[in-house]
Amino acid sequence: MSTPTRTESEERAPAGETERVSPARRVLTAIGVQNSSLLLTLIALVILMSSLNENFLRTNNLLLIGSAITIMGLLSLVQTLVIILGALDISVGSMAGLASVVSAMVFTSTGSSAVGTLAAIGVGVVCGLVNGMIIIFGRVNPVVATLAMLATYKGIAQVISDGKAQGYTGADDLFIFLAKGSIAGLPTLVWVFLIVAAVLHFLLRYTDIGRNIYAIGGNDTAARLAGININRYIIGVYALVGVVAAIAGLLITARTGSGQPTSGSEGLELLAVTGAALGGTMLKGGKGSIISTVLAVIILGVLNNGMSGLGVNPFWQNMATGSLLVIAVVLQQVRGGERRVGLPV
Repeated sequence: MSTPTRTESEERAPAGETERVSPARRVLTAIGVQNSSLLLTLIALVILMSSLNENFLRTNNLLLIGSAITIMGLLSLVQTLVIILGALDISVGSMAGLASVVSAMVFTSTGSSAVGTLAAIGVGVVCGLVNGMIIIFGRVNPVVATLAMLATYKGIAQVISDGKAQGYTGADDLFIFLAKGSIAGLPTLVWVFLIVAAVLHFLLRYTDIGRNIYAIGGNDTAARLAGININRYIIGVYALVGVVAAIAGLLITARTGSGQPTSGSEGLELLAVTGAALGGTMLKGGKGSIISTVLAVIILGVLNNGMSGLGVNPFWQNMATGSLLVIAVVLQQVRGGERRVGLPV
């Protein structure tokens, strides 16, 4: 008669007992390695900044951080979606600027903030659809296509606004509420960011649409063979990017009190990619998380606010942002085990 074999865990554990998983390990497993790393980084950064600046942890400053990261955060969220799909959108900042100008100009001419809002979102959808169609029907690389449209949308915004701020929305109830209102003690800006994050998280995590987006980014050939209409998803995702970019543009209008063709949206492309990459979204596609991007955006907000509070030159802040993007990409390459460019296999 053969002797029953013991499992590896039983061999490691004392007789009669199974291996026990510590509560800490269970928590880390539930949170995830990437999110755990981001949380530890955030905690360490908060401790550092609060030790250097006694005003850092004051409620007003924390709310200021939340409001400051909203626009960048919105674009980082949809950039995460696009990157998971296996693409990229460099035009998000220009779309936000164009939507900002359109919202203010339409509001000024009609006197209706609702019409101005719908016009801005409509412009965002059109811009997103144009990006998607150029990529699909023109067979253009997403980076090249959206880089070209970055200049195009920026140019359109400057032409229709003559390169100047347009309109005045500082007396309208809706725009005032977006810029300065609060719900349950949290600024409206923060609520907008959280709602968009929740919707995108649900879309990616709990729907077939999200699973298909991951599948396309992971292996588009396999996804196509599985019957997924990749072109439809590209169009849909870029249209959604346009909607969220338009919302970001509306918030720029609300915060500044006028439509801004470039001010407030310049450089948002870099911040959006940095937020997504720092959150662990793989630039080659197929892997990423909205929650991780939210944590990364908060880290960027804490870093920028802390450096400003310490009187650090804004030029150094730009260098810090660029350095974080490089570090994030290098870590992705190392974790993925990919060969370094120019080095032997």
